[in-house]
Amino acid sequence: MSLDPQPSRTPERTSERTSDHGDFRSRLKVIRAAVLGTIVEYYDFGIYGYMATFVAALFFVSDDPTAAMLGTFAAFAVAFFMRVPGGIFFGHIGDKYGRKQALSWTILLMVLATALIGVLPNYYTLGMWATSMLVFCRCLQGFAAGGELGGANAFVAESAPARWRATQTSLVNSGTYLGSLFAALVALTATSVFTDQQILDWAWRIPFLLSLPIGVIGLYIRSHLDDTPQFKELSAQGETKKVPVRDLLVTNWRSVVKIVCLGAVITGGYYIASVYAATYLQTTAGHSSQVAFASTSVAMVLGALTLPLSGYLADTVGRKKVLFIGSAGAALLGVPMFMMMAAGPAWAAFVGQSVLFILVSVVNGASFVTYAEMLSASTRYSGIALGNNVTNTLLGGTAPFIATWLISVTGNDLAPAGYFVLTALITLGAVFFVTETRGSELRID
Repeated sequence: MSLDPQPSRTPERTSERTSDHGDFRSRLKVIRAAVLGTIVEYYDFGIYGYMATFVAALFFVSDDPTAAMLGTFAAFAVAFFMRVPGGIFFGHIGDKYGRKQALSWTILLMVLATALIGVLPNYYTLGMWATSMLVFCRCLQGFAAGGELGGANAFVAESAPARWRATQTSLVNSGTYLGSLFAALVALTATSVFTDQQILDWAWRIPFLLSLPIGVIGLYIRSHLDDTPQFKELSAQGETKKVPVRDLLVTNWRSVVKIVCLGAVITGGYYIASVYAATYLQTTAGHSSQVAFASTSVAMVLGALTLPLSGYLADTVGRKKVLFIGSAGAALLGVPMFMMMAAGPAWAAFVGQSVLFILVSVVNGASFVTYAEMLSASTRYSGIALGNNVTNTLLGGTAPFIATWLISVTGNDLAPAGYFVLTALITLGAVFFVTETRGSELRID
């Protein structure tokens, strides 16, 4: 009789280990799919910004280089105005029909729009029709991007254990950096291998056409995922909302406002410290395109490394502390770092841009998990997508345009630093209205 308990305990422990191993493999698969898909999306979306000086010369022809660049960044901003309707559309699909389905469609649409840019005739061939077609493709990119990050973070948050939820969602956001980094490296390679004239003649198309093979890989991986446990439970119980965004705005609009404000520095600050900085280092600081793209690449690598560290800290010391440290640091160091970028040698440009980007990453690592924990499963995709895309539209997509305009109007090369600091202050103010949610269970109702 004394031997009876022992055999029964051993199979239980084996079963638990097998189950834990299976859960780990399943979560790893989810994270891989989310990260790779986000890399594809943000490569496609970011390559336009990194090729801006060449796009300006080919599609926004003007005797005034500043006017041409403003036209290029205006088209960059237009795509962001499509992110809100894109977020609402894909948020509706994701909250009503499943996260997997929505995320598969976002990547397909993004890849097709980017590849189409790569085969467009330029202004010298079709005149304003070419410019209009480019703007249309940018709108499609914006519509697709609107559904990406919110859905990917909802997917991972709903699949992660509470203890490591911030760490795992921060890995999703590293996909945005790695995608932009890949875009910067492709731009750096193109400008190193080809002459400026060769790029203007034909080589500018290569970075856009690269979207096709990497997009197929991302789409394949996402199509082989199961939906999240929370969505399956929600669907099985018949508790999905008929119009999720309407329910969101009626019952939880305060959370959407918090998301909009918390995201200021990770949208506006992000595009100032990455996409715009690459142009700033060339046009204002007088560095070569190779230095500008190399500096941006280094900043992206350091930012990508900072994200999981920030997520880990958010899981150990709390979301609010990490958000506060990152946004306060960005507000204090924004101007000094721009001074280094504007007037210093190449190494100073590297340091200034990297510090700005690291501070943005500190906030970013703790942000999306905070968003997910504010919302219920029935509106989580819609809520993250709507709040994040409103901020992107108001502060992110317009950032390069406004920064270029500020220098043109004021004649002050440090004017973009003021914009960066403003975004940090908005985020810092919002932190005081956030309730700490570390270790909490995600809401399903």
